Amino acid sequence: MTSRNTSDSPVHPYTREMAMIHQVFRRESRLLTELVQDAPPGDTARAGILAEHWRLYSIGLHAHHTGEDEMLWPVLLPHLDLDAEQVLAMEAQHRELDEGIAEVQRLMDRWQAQAFREDRDELAEALRRHHRQLCAHLDEEEREVMPLVALHVGEKQWHAVGERGLAETPRNRLLIALGAILEDTSPEERREFLARLPLPARVMWRLVGQRQYRRETDRVRGRRSAV
Repeated sequence: MTSRNTSDSPVHPYTREMAMIHQVFRRESRLLTELVQDAPPGDTARAGILAEHWRLYSIGLHAHHTGEDEMLWPVLLPHLDLDAEQVLAMEAQHRELDEGIAEVQRLMDRWQAQAFREDRDELAEALRRHHRQLCAHLDEEEREVMPLVALHVGEKQWHAVGERGLAETPRNRLLIALGAILEDTSPEERREFLARLPLPARVMWRLVGQRQYRRETDRVRGRRSAV
């Protein structure tokens, strides 16, 4: 991750990147709900594909929130007074989201076994609750906390959060993660984001990554894929 620079002012994080990452979780939690609800009863192969996608999604979301809790909020809190309540609220919401994720995982395991209609419908409702809860949390974080991050967190500290996220992403999923971030970006955001990547990463995305991401979304989404 990088940051914008202004003369006579400290370097601040480029927090728009956080909104781009959040958009991945918004989109995928919404699609998972729809894809599960549309899955044919008894189709355990389809249930297995969606269960694996949920597993990867939930691991990524947990890693994202753990990175904030362990590396971002401790840097931010010493700079805050009354605004510290907003950051503490984020930590509490992460714990609440973990409870909902555990519920979805339990229902996902049950549905995957035999793909009964009743299990599917109960799971889809739990996914809807998770999506609503997640979006409310992300909206609040972007509205209330990211402006504080931009004021008080330096480029080096922001970069360390991004490096941790990269380190926790399996190497064979890096290009898929990049595709997920780029999918809903504007042309300007896409150009800016790719320009900050090392040249070998840009070449790999052009030669391999785009096709790899297309195959992944086709497998998970079927006819819904619009990448």
